[in-house]
Amino acid sequence: MTEPATPTTHPARGRRSVPPVGLRRRTAWAVRDWCYAVRWQVRSLGPTTADDYLDGDRPPVVVVPGVYETWHFMRPLMDALHDRGHPVHVLPVLRHNLRPVPASAAELVRYLEEHDLRDVLIVAHSKGGLIGKYAMASLDPEHRIDRMVAVSTPFGGSSLARLAPVPHLRVFRAADPVLAAMGRELEVNARITSVYGVFDTLIPEGSELAGATNVRLPIGGHFRILGDPRARDAVLAATD
Repeated sequence: MTEPATPTTHPARGRRSVPPVGLRRRTAWAVRDWCYAVRWQVRSLGPTTADDYLDGDRPPVVVVPGVYETWHFMRPLMDALHDRGHPVHVLPVLRHNLRPVPASAAELVRYLEEHDLRDVLIVAHSKGGLIGKYAMASLDPEHRIDRMVAVSTPFGGSSLARLAPVPHLRVFRAADPVLAAMGRELEVNARITSVYGVFDTLIPEGSELAGATNVRLPIGGHFRILGDPRARDAVLAATD
C-alpha cells in the first residue's frame, strides 16, 4: 500500500507508520533511478535553451540543480512552472555544480542582484537545496529570496558520503562544518518546502527538515522524482 503525500510542518508528530520498503523494490527503484539520470545527461545535449523559459508575469523562479547535474535535469519542473506563467532562470555559471556550497550560493545571490530579481522562488534538487538554504540564511540581507522548494536535499547529510572517493561528495557528511552550521540555522526553515520520496538512493536518512513543510511522496529514487507527476504537483502546490 502506498502512502499519499503528507505535507506537515511537524512531520514527526501524528504520522502513520510506513511499512519498510523491501529489498526487491529498493533495488528496482535504484536501477530505474540511475537509468533516469543517464537519460537526462543525454537529453542535456538537446536544442532547448535557457532563454526559452524567461518570459512570464508571475514571480520569478531560479532553479539550482544538484552535483554533476546541469539545469536540464530540472526541465520537467521548469516546464510546469513556466506553463503556470513563471519566468524561470538558470545559473549556467554553476556548470555541473562541483564548487563548495558557499561559493555557489554567492553566485546565486550575485545573479539575483545583477538581474534585480525579487520575491524569488528557488526550486532546487539535492545539493541545490543546500545552496539555496545557505543563500537564504547568510547572503540575502535584502530578502530577495521569498522561499524555496527543495527536492531530495540532504539537509541532515548522507551516511554514504563518508565512502565517497572525491572531496566534493564527502561534503555531504553530517559532520561537514558547512552542513553542520546550516543545520543550526533554523529560522529560514519555515520558508522551505522539502519534497522527498520514501526511499532515496543516495540519502538513506531522507530529507526531512525540522520546521519546514515536509512532503513525503510514495516514490523511490533520488533523480527520477524530478520527472514524477506527484513531485511536480507538490512543487506547484508549494508555489501557490
